[in-house]
Order: sequence, then structure tokens, then C-alpha cells
Amino acid sequence: MKKVFHLNTCDTCRKILAQFDLSDWELREIRKEPVTEEELADMYDKTQSYETLFSKKSTQIKLRGLDVKSLTEKDFKELLLDHYTFLKRPVFITDDKIFVGNDKKNVEALREFFGVKP
Repeated sequence: MKKVFHLNTCDTCRKILAQFDLSDWELREIRKEPVTEEELADMYDKTQSYETLFSKKSTQIKLRGLDVKSLTEKDFKELLLDHYTFLKRPVFITDDKIFVGNDKKNVEALREFFGVKP
């Protein structure tokens, strides 16, 4: 299994995805096809944290008046299943690896995984 969860409207996601040959990867546009509970469980198994998968930059946080510091792992899970913008993007997942988000360290790890020079 090789999947990438992303948003087509996200410039950062598009820039990251453009760096790699994803011809044998399943590309999942999460607005059109949100993450399932089973897929989220698989992501959790690899990260051991729903908070790691949670985007603290989601516009839904302010709209819903959420206090992120007071959220529990159960809250993070429910929010991730409730609205696609709560997922930190992009998420690259294989049978045994996961790369979450667009921070520099993660993108460097992806480049190494794909064998792409910076």
C-alpha cells in the first residue's frame, strides 16, 4: 500500500507532491474522499498519536472556538474524522512508514525515502 492524502487546493501540498514520482501511489484528495476511520486507525498505529496527525493551523479551530491545549487524544480523533482540514497534510503512508505534514524535517525525510537530492 502506498497512499498520499492531500488537498488539491493546497499550494504547499502541490509543491511537495511535484517533487516525487507518484505513478504507483494512490492519490487521495481528502476534500472529495475524506479519511476513513480504518485509515485513521492505520495512521495512528504508525504515529501512536492523533495529535501528531492534527493540523493546528486548521481554520476550523477558530470557527469552532476550540482550545487545542485542552483537547484529548479522543477529541483529536473525533475532529480528524469530522472535517478534512484537521488532517495535517500531506500524509504519505506505506505498509510500514508514514510521513506527516509539510515541515522541513518531514520533507527532507521524504526526499531521502524517494532518493531525491535537494
